[in-house]
Amino acid sequence: MSNIARLIEERKKAWDRCNEILSRAEGENRDLTAEERQNWDAADARVGELSADIERHERTAKYGEVDFGQVLDEKRSGAPEGDAEANEKRYEGAFSSFLRRGMSDVTPEERSLLSQRMEMLSPEQRAQSTTGSAGGYTIPPGFLVRITETLKAFGGIMNAAEVITTDTGNGIQWPTFDGTAQAGQILGENTAETALDLAFGQKTLGAFTYSSRVVQVSLQLAQDSAFNLDEFVARQLGIRIGRAVAPHLATGTGSGQPEGLFTNATTGKTGTTGQTTSVIYDDLIDLIHSVDPAYRAGGNCQFVLADSSLKVIRKLKDSQGRPLWEPSLQAGAPDTILGYGYVVDQGVAAMAANAKSIGFGDLRSAYVVRQVTGGQMLRLAERYAEALQVGYLAFLRLDAKPNDTAAFRVYINSAT
Repeated sequence: MSNIARLIEERKKAWDRCNEILSRAEGENRDLTAEERQNWDAADARVGELSADIERHERTAKYGEVDFGQVLDEKRSGAPEGDAEANEKRYEGAFSSFLRRGMSDVTPEERSLLSQRMEMLSPEQRAQSTTGSAGGYTIPPGFLVRITETLKAFGGIMNAAEVITTDTGNGIQWPTFDGTAQAGQILGENTAETALDLAFGQKTLGAFTYSSRVVQVSLQLAQDSAFNLDEFVARQLGIRIGRAVAPHLATGTGSGQPEGLFTNATTGKTGTTGQTTSVIYDDLIDLIHSVDPAYRAGGNCQFVLADSSLKVIRKLKDSQGRPLWEPSLQAGAPDTILGYGYVVDQGVAAMAANAKSIGFGDLRSAYVVRQVTGGQMLRLAERYAEALQVGYLAFLRLDAKPNDTAAFRVYINSAT
């Protein structure tokens, strides 16, 4: 039995224990005893721990699908000039050497490859990036994949939204469209047809520059060929940039930062009075049905919420006494809330008075993230030399905007 399957089975037993305790008290028409509350809390905490472990294993499996074997030895540098894939591999090898040894110790051929890539950039990219003479070089595609995968795994919204990549960071006009009001008509005999224009909107997607801040690595590790420096640095950069991006994708103002998915989203349901830090079954049903059934029928709708809100929902039951949250019993299948999957994103507001704490809809239709291909990285050797450390600093550029506003609705907690 795989680790994931074993964890899923163990979580099911813990969840069954929670339901058994509640069902016994409800069957006897009484409140939980102090011991039962303690046992339920312990079982519920175990469910949370196991869910986190399952997520870690699934995330690791996802990383395993990405080709991390990008570091090549110099023997492979003799690929034909016309072979684009081989040239890309050669550049990745040169970039890895730059990370480990810096520009002073790379081979002349590697130095040439790094410099050529900077020269290949468009003028717009060069104006927005650090020049090679300052020690900064373009992040190769294989290395960027690792950063992006980590970033997506860290922030749930980016993982579920529509993500487009562009070669440059020039502002692009992105068409928006809400087709829920578009409908045909019965045409009477000898009656002229009337046109119904498609009402397209338009938003501009720019490219905000996100910095990882400096990641410090000991000089010994940087020089140790057995240490996978590329993977370590890429993961740390992805986590740091993810921490900066995630709250903006959820609640960004749109001024000097991306516009968040929740920021100007239409309210689907306002919580019943008294639900300032909670939500009830009926309100979640209303939220689901506030989204047009055309989107729900597409099979892509899901909830978006913070982990603290998920904790609240995990304790809820429907009118038949069935839990609203159902753990997956199969590896690869998502846990569900009322039959729908969910995305946990810590950038979403926690439950509080008037908080937009839960979203529901088709995120791929509702939100678009624009990421600029490439990025820049600096290697800072002298700055941390006295501590025998090397610093790495990366920059990535992206922007995001709501797309089809009809595809997504939010739940707002009651004011009182």
